[in-house]
Amino acid sequence: MANLLDRAIGYVFPRVAARRAQARAQIDATERATALYDGAARSFRTHGRRIHSTSANAETMMSLGRLRDVSRDLRRNNALAHNAIEIIGSHVVGAGIIPTLETTNKRLKEKLQPLIRDHLESPAIDVEGRNDIYGLQRLVMDAVAESGECIIQRVTPTSRRGLAVPLQVRILESDYLNSLVSGPTPDGGFVFEGIEFDRLGRRVAYHMFTEHPGGGVTWQLPNTVRVPAGEIIHVYRVDRPGQARGIPWCAPVIMTLWDLHDFEDAELVRQKIAACFAVFLEGAVPETNLAQRNSQVATPSGNVIERLEPGLIQKLPNGIKATMATPPIANGFRDYLKAKGHRIAAGFGVPYELLSTDNSDVSFISGRLGMIQFNKSVDHWRWHMLIPHACDGIGRWFLEAAAIELGIDLAGKVRLRHTPPRREIIEPSKEIPAMRDAIRSGLSSLQEELRTLGHDPEVILNEIAETGQMIDKLKIGLDSDGRRPVAFKSDNAEAKDNGKPGN
Repeated sequence: MANLLDRAIGYVFPRVAARRAQARAQIDATERATALYDGAARSFRTHGRRIHSTSANAETMMSLGRLRDVSRDLRRNNALAHNAIEIIGSHVVGAGIIPTLETTNKRLKEKLQPLIRDHLESPAIDVEGRNDIYGLQRLVMDAVAESGECIIQRVTPTSRRGLAVPLQVRILESDYLNSLVSGPTPDGGFVFEGIEFDRLGRRVAYHMFTEHPGGGVTWQLPNTVRVPAGEIIHVYRVDRPGQARGIPWCAPVIMTLWDLHDFEDAELVRQKIAACFAVFLEGAVPETNLAQRNSQVATPSGNVIERLEPGLIQKLPNGIKATMATPPIANGFRDYLKAKGHRIAAGFGVPYELLSTDNSDVSFISGRLGMIQFNKSVDHWRWHMLIPHACDGIGRWFLEAAAIELGIDLAGKVRLRHTPPRREIIEPSKEIPAMRDAIRSGLSSLQEELRTLGHDPEVILNEIAETGQMIDKLKIGLDSDGRRPVAFKSDNAEAKDNGKPGN
């Protein structure tokens, strides 16, 4: 039929027929190309799946607030979600990512080092006075994993109030961003969900609420102020190019967490029903007793519902028989929990053994392989997100405030280098010799191996030098002193020597 129609159109309107033929050829080519990939095919197997060609920002525009609320509810009420966020924070931040001064000017370092100790490493850096720099790092990381993003705002105190430098920071939840502010700006830029960009896509300002919109103090939204981008640090994991807002890390497994919770509740109800064992005495004269009265429950409409209680002994009239319903037996409960647990762990990016605290099926090799991959993810979260934005950003603010305090231009003269916490050594007898061999063979440096263990190389080497000077002053010989190795004999060698004639 289509061929006859095309021919008829071709006789009357040749150009229209040519365009129809060209469009049909393009459609056929597209269908042949997509048919080569099962995932791109449109068939009964893919029917009902919602696939959208949206940008990263279009995906978050309508769903970010809901995802954030669901994620916080899961952290409050779901043990697995809560533990996953705790694991991420404890491995990325741990005891703290240590700031270290890098400068060739020793006098300048002597002036700045006390400021780090008295300000950054004390609650003075927190405008609320609760956390030092390491506690703020952990707070930021937990907020990023839970809500997808976190806001750090610089606060310049109006009075010094005993501060070593004129700087404090405030950690804010991403709710403070007024996502209702969107649209073009007069200078050719645009605002997306409270973030203002220039025409080149660079951030120039943030439109922030003066209070948390979910504070519940009033029924109206708080006032909005425009804060320059230099006063704000926006921390989040970038999953797609051009992504302006962060996504809660539990997003891929929200349905799995809910399904697992519902399954556990259903299993609990089944066990309760199975525990309600009762005895029925047939042919006996029923009496009004306490057990019988308690077995009936009246609804507000007056209907009486019979209730079965554990340990009930009920007399039944003659001719009445009771049939007990046998509760269904759900096999594979533990296997189902493990399967869902593995999926949830994969969604958060943490090992299942850490998430479930179940190490019964873990060998040394499998556990180490899982930790190797997890450590790579931790490095990614540290060096591509937390350190370059949160740590370096606060460090840059600190040096600017310290320059004001000292009256010295620090630009290009000093920077803060951050050292992550050490990783726990699983098998020291094998890992330490491997580090030593890497240093000796030139595959690594002593400083790099010290950083891997979470130490500041300069501090460790200075302590070693001071210890050597003290040993020389006291004229002590130690096996640990590599400069003057003492002849060391094993217990077997000493035993042989003692057995020789003349000993």
